[in-house]
Amino acid sequence: MAATAAATAREPTLPAVVEELLREMAAAVRDGAPIPDEHLLSLQFVFGSSAVQALDLVDRQAITSISSPSGRHVYQVLGSSGKTYTCLASCHYCSCPAFAFSVLRKSDSLLCKHLLAVYLSQVTRTCQQLAVSDKQLTDVLLMEKIQEA
Repeated sequence: MAATAAATAREPTLPAVVEELLREMAAAVRDGAPIPDEHLLSLQFVFGSSAVQALDLVDRQAITSISSPSGRHVYQVLGSSGKTYTCLASCHYCSCPAFAFSVLRKSDSLLCKHLLAVYLSQVTRTCQQLAVSDKQLTDVLLMEKIQEA
């Protein structure tokens, strides 16, 4: 039990209210049903305008889950500007400037719209899937680093 608690303590988590909202949404849309209005209102309350923007990204199927044989996993989100951002759901990270400024620097937001879109696409099971080799995934991550420079 102590080992499990220690492992859980090291894993980054979202605030409890967000975790619970995502769990409730996943249960509500389990059989292809639309997201209930009360959950949409809760999203709007917690995330403001980012919620609508994230839902738009989900509707446009702009989120791709990329996985490799070694078990590595990243998401790419085609933003509304046409630029692709890399998200790491395992540590709640996005490569977009809004994440760096609003989430990390100013702590104004819990998540950027891209990362929220990743979580919503998981809930709604609308995320595109792409399996690549470990080398290809490394190239994706390196390309992101080059674009940031």
